[in-house]
Amino acid sequence: MFTSIHRHGALRLCCGLALSAGFIPVAFGQIAPLNWEQTRARFLAQNPALMAGEISIEESRANEVTAGLKPNPQLGVTLDQVQLLPGGGPWRPISTTQFAPIVSQLLERQNKRGLRVESAKLATAGTGADQEDFKRNLMFTLRSAFVSTLQAKALEEVSAENLKQYDSVIDVNRERLKSGDISELDFQRVDIQRVQFESDLITAKVNLRTAKIQLLSLLNDRTPVESFDVTGEFDYKESVLLLPELRQQALQNRPDLRSASNAIEKAKADNRLAQANGSADPTVGGEFLWNQGVNNTLGVTLSIPLRIYDKNQGEKARTALEIRRAQSLRTALESGIYRDVDSAWETLESVRQLVRPYRERYLKEADDIRSKVSLSYSLGNATLLDFLDAQRSYRSTRVSYLGLVGSYFSALAQLSLATGQEVN
Repeated sequence: MFTSIHRHGALRLCCGLALSAGFIPVAFGQIAPLNWEQTRARFLAQNPALMAGEISIEESRANEVTAGLKPNPQLGVTLDQVQLLPGGGPWRPISTTQFAPIVSQLLERQNKRGLRVESAKLATAGTGADQEDFKRNLMFTLRSAFVSTLQAKALEEVSAENLKQYDSVIDVNRERLKSGDISELDFQRVDIQRVQFESDLITAKVNLRTAKIQLLSLLNDRTPVESFDVTGEFDYKESVLLLPELRQQALQNRPDLRSASNAIEKAKADNRLAQANGSADPTVGGEFLWNQGVNNTLGVTLSIPLRIYDKNQGEKARTALEIRRAQSLRTALESGIYRDVDSAWETLESVRQLVRPYRERYLKEADDIRSKVSLSYSLGNATLLDFLDAQRSYRSTRVSYLGLVGSYFSALAQLSLATGQEVN
């Protein structure tokens, strides 16, 4: 009896602990925020579009197997001298029949099989380069979404800080109203300005939620928005980026340029294959003639197509033109790469010229002005208009700075897209 009671009690205890453990993440904490490296790794592992691209590479490798297959031998059977009518005796239709099995093999000339394999391998290399280029563009989208989330977080923190600070100002002015230091109208004018700070905070929360939803979509993650968060440095920092080096890095790293170069090589291989396919392939075989067990013989067969008309002439011309087309496309792409790098670099430099004064001077000046005017207004030495203007100026300066920092990181993402590697 005691054993049964103890067992039921232990079972209830285990169930209670299991249920409690299930509610711990919801009740006591959230999922740890992801930094950029963790976000990038999760994206590479979970994004379904990237997974589909990897499958296409495997499909292309399967085509290499098909291209390397040799022609199968052919088996033929000939029945000859079958008696159709009786000739002065009993009718035995197979008494004079000759039975001849023939095995033949097509012999491919001018390395057709090797050229097919070469073309298939170049196609696989091109598919791999296209997949890398697809990944490059998706990484730009991911980095932009990550930056947008960090920017939205920073704006939410600033908006909450501004609202908290302004609430303290309202509390001070409420005490001044009670002591008769300011009129009720002045207090109402101070209080009504709170709606701007409150609106900023609500808008920042909505923008942060939207940015997280976009990032979760790219990660193919079903984590609730409330439990998902990212972390990272969101501030301007100086770095040395030289335009000639960036151009050289782009020429070395851009996968679309590798794909264009690979397309030229594949077009040349296809042209060589077209030339080889224009040649005639002989078919050789051997036969055994069975003649009722009498005078059985062996024979050799040879079949050679007569190339009266070259039916591969159009393919030869098409592949020759494809070489020129691929070369022109690569030249155009190389010019476009220079344009992309130059444009991204100019955008980054222009953002730097805008963000530096904010970091070095404007932010400190806006904070000093707000502090001094607030103190002066509390002592009755500044007008209400001056006080409200100082609050608005500080608020707009902080928001503008965060917007410029976001533009700076977006320009870095654009430069990473143009060079084909991550630029910090």
